[in-house]
Amino acid sequence: MEHFQVKENQVQTRQQLFGCGGSESHNIPLSDGNQIPLLGLGTYGDPRKTPKGTTVECVKLAIDVGYRHFDGALVYFNEHEVGQAINEKIADGTVRREDIFYCGKLWNTFHPPELVRPALERTLETLKMDYVDLYIVELPLAFKPGNEFYPRDENGKYIYHHTDLCATWEALEACKDAGLVKSLGVSNFNRRQLELLLKKPGLKHKPVSNQIECHPYFTQPKLLEFCRQNDIVVVGYCPLGSSRDASWVNLTCPPLLEDELLVSIGKKYNKSSAQVSLRFNVQRGVVVIPKSFSPERIKHNFQIFDFSLTEEEMKAIEALNKNIRFVELLMWSDHPEYPFHEEY
Repeated sequence: MEHFQVKENQVQTRQQLFGCGGSESHNIPLSDGNQIPLLGLGTYGDPRKTPKGTTVECVKLAIDVGYRHFDGALVYFNEHEVGQAINEKIADGTVRREDIFYCGKLWNTFHPPELVRPALERTLETLKMDYVDLYIVELPLAFKPGNEFYPRDENGKYIYHHTDLCATWEALEACKDAGLVKSLGVSNFNRRQLELLLKKPGLKHKPVSNQIECHPYFTQPKLLEFCRQNDIVVVGYCPLGSSRDASWVNLTCPPLLEDELLVSIGKKYNKSSAQVSLRFNVQRGVVVIPKSFSPERIKHNFQIFDFSLTEEEMKAIEALNKNIRFVELLMWSDHPEYPFHEEY
């Protein structure tokens, strides 16, 4: 993975990896021989506030703009719309299925091995697809199985379930062997939890990716380095910081996109602080999945392949790191496998 450490004298490598060509040149390799596009569209939207059909229109627009990577989940309650949009763009000849990279997620209530394949099959049925490109364990936390995605007892306390990450992983490996998914990964795993899988006796398919919060205020240097050493691609969520929704976001972290350094670097390239933030991660080999249901921002976020940051600018942005998470998930901090108690 050394080629991700882009230096000034590696302009050619940088152009090849992060070049300014068509969407084909925006992919990086995964350890299993597949590829992942460096820029994807996050599709989470509050189901109570997002009008019906919004996701369909935004995903179709994103495909027209050039996006080929879509990040979704069963618990976003809109996978049917994502699938509809992709299938309509395949039907009209804009793309082929093999041009699209879709990441789905195994939710916390489906960790018992016998529930893993049915959960994936439910996603495939919802998407109207034969396979997903990447399927990841959304969190290393198991909840009580059942019809409730967020099971609670009569006192409102979350009901957890015994977690055996290795057993869950073996069930995922069987899904890959059955052709239901091309690549397997994880999300929000710390180093110890990754090592648990990497050292699992009889491991057949190692995780190719770890989706974690990653942006200029939370650069994740240690976890990033550990993942690089183990050929695990980091996918950064909240790459532009986060919404200011106090119900789940840490509002003590200042708004990332108002940062003076990011704004000033952006002025130099006639780019926004958002584009600079995305470019920073992409140039480090971190895949970014900014979520947007705004047509203008969907287009705007894609325009990061026509400029490069200098080594000095990369270092200056790295120095912005505050080690503050926007997404702390404190409501589950008493779970035995809560991943953020450890340093990384």
